Amino acid sequence: MEIVIHDGVADVDRTAADIVERSVRDSRTVLGLATGSTPVGTYRELARRHREESLSFARCRAFLLDEYIGLPKTAEQSYFSFIRAEFVDHVDLDDSAVFSPNGEAEDIAAEARRYDAAITAAGGIDVQILGIGTDGHIGFNEPGSSLRSRTRVKTLTEQTRADNARFFDSPEDVPHHVLTQGLGTIDEARHLVLIATGESKAVAVAAAVEGPLSAHCPASVIQWHPHASVLLDEAAASSLAHAPYYRYAYANKPRWQHL
Repeated sequence: MEIVIHDGVADVDRTAADIVERSVRDSRTVLGLATGSTPVGTYRELARRHREESLSFARCRAFLLDEYIGLPKTAEQSYFSFIRAEFVDHVDLDDSAVFSPNGEAEDIAAEARRYDAAITAAGGIDVQILGIGTDGHIGFNEPGSSLRSRTRVKTLTEQTRADNARFFDSPEDVPHHVLTQGLGTIDEARHLVLIATGESKAVAVAAAVEGPLSAHCPASVIQWHPHASVLLDEAAASSLAHAPYYRYAYANKPRWQHL
């Protein structure tokens, strides 16, 4: 696990975009796409590089982390719609190559198994973009989630519903249930890129990277991963005990060694 602390959000977004670009230019990348406000700046930077620097996503496929259950995919708040509005519609990534869990499926448990199998059939995720919730969740794996869990139904905490209420007309409109990739599914991606910005994420970040490996903080599962990059601004890094070392290590990183 490598922790990178930048002065501001723009630098975090550029570094995340660098990681994605390197993979996309080198191979037929399978991307894991997070939704919510955290990765939007990264997606905008990638879209800019597509427009201005000939970065093509035409050979890529993508899988979303999660989706609300019972919310039509055409709804503005669905992650099916979100990822298209914020990223897919601005690059040359084929819409038919962008996959997400079907929150309207009649058999939700079967849909979870199907989606997990589809990721495996695609050869797995090469680069998985992640955010982190204020309670330490990644995807929608709330505290208490099994560290080996697969794609499945989860019930959102009231804190998560409150955090996401800004995207809905009222807090009551936020669904209670989601389909989400499990922590075991996420952990199979070849490169995890966790992005966190802002002071509200500082406690969760510290628990994830410096606390014990525990279902109490689902994001701590990244400590197990052989190739995880944690990209932070100063505010999100403000609770880290070893921040001076992380800055020192990144400043003295060998030139040949990429994130």
